[in-house]
Amino acid sequence: MSGHSKWHSIKHKKGALDAKRGKLFTKFIKEITVAARSGGGDVDGNARLRKAVADAKAGNMPNDTIERAIRRGTGEEEGVHYDEITYEGYGPRGVALLIEAVTDNRNRTVAEIRHLLSKNGGNLGETGSVGWIFAKKGYIVVDKAARSEDELFELAIDAGADDLREDGENFEIITSPENFDTVLSAVKATSIEPQVAEVTMVPQNYIKLEGQDARQMLKLIEALEDHDDVQKVSANFDISEADMAAAE
Repeated sequence: MSGHSKWHSIKHKKGALDAKRGKLFTKFIKEITVAARSGGGDVDGNARLRKAVADAKAGNMPNDTIERAIRRGTGEEEGVHYDEITYEGYGPRGVALLIEAVTDNRNRTVAEIRHLLSKNGGNLGETGSVGWIFAKKGYIVVDKAARSEDELFELAIDAGADDLREDGENFEIITSPENFDTVLSAVKATSIEPQVAEVTMVPQNYIKLEGQDARQMLKLIEALEDHDDVQKVSANFDISEADMAAAE
């Protein structure tokens, strides 16, 4: 949709919201710790940990802090125990929200998430209320100027991608989580640097928001992402570039 931006493809345009608030290190440590706990401390053999460490390094986290978080995850070093929780809810006009959090206090986190939602035009839903709208996918965004659609389609499909979609000034490459690393490596091997590359929850449909609804939705997302325990927010809305700019 030319001139419009889906939430999961515009996050990079809005910039690292958390970086402005000095909260990235806390989020990195939590993700590294949980990733190491769930899949082991070997970066080469744990794709989730590899991504978490790469993100932390890109955010200039010191290596000793990264290594300490890994050791806490594997139990080699004492540390706080974190639980992973996904909350489901709604934003303005029924936009579906998946809020992935890592917390050491479930009761505190759910109360604070509920408050943020109600304060910004949303509400917390029951488990399963919106989860069916999303599917876990590898998601890679490439600027249209990087390659022609035919060239990128052939490259992506040959590497194991499921689909290539046009979205405004970008192409979106969709993969299974299992094929994500292979497809990403194939893309980067041709000197293309993706704007976004992650395994995330991709919605099956989108709700178009305009004007006040769009601005309120972005305000809600920003409030959620500013919370210390929230690692990622997925939502199924689509807004114009003008509304996105007006909200910044």
